[in-house]
Order: sequence, then structure tokens, then C-alpha cells
Amino acid sequence: MEKKAISKATSDKISFITYIVPEFAAAYKMKVQDAFFYLKKYGAWSFLNQHWKALHTANPFHTVDYLYRICYQNGGLR
Repeated sequence: MEKKAISKATSDKISFITYIVPEFAAAYKMKVQDAFFYLKKYGAWSFLNQHWKALHTANPFHTVDYLYRICYQNGGLR
């Protein structure tokens, strides 16, 4: 079976997302798994996946705030 290497962009995306989701969880005193499901439920997960290139250049504080605002706009309560 042939192994396929992942692209640099994919690797960067994975690194950023695995960094920012725990940051979001810590900011709102949630478990990381709960944060993932919360982001997914309230639309921030798709936003994060679509706009990660722009978000990874922002301050992590602002990125977490953007994710919170998207969740809030879509019915999130935290």
C-alpha cells in the first residue's frame, strides 16, 4: 500500500485547528471535545475550516472572539 504525504497547506490547517480549538475551550472553560461539538453545532466549525488561512494570521485572542461571535449569532449561549 502506497503512503501519500499530506500537503503543506493541509498540515498547516491541521496544526492551526488543533491549536485554536483548545484555546477556545480554555477561554470558555470547556472540555476540548465539548468545544468541538459546540463550534460545529453553531456554525463556527465550517467558518474555521473555510477561513483558517486568514484566521491563523490574527491574534489567537481575536480568532477565539470571532468564533464566539459566530456561535452567538447562530444561537450559542456561552
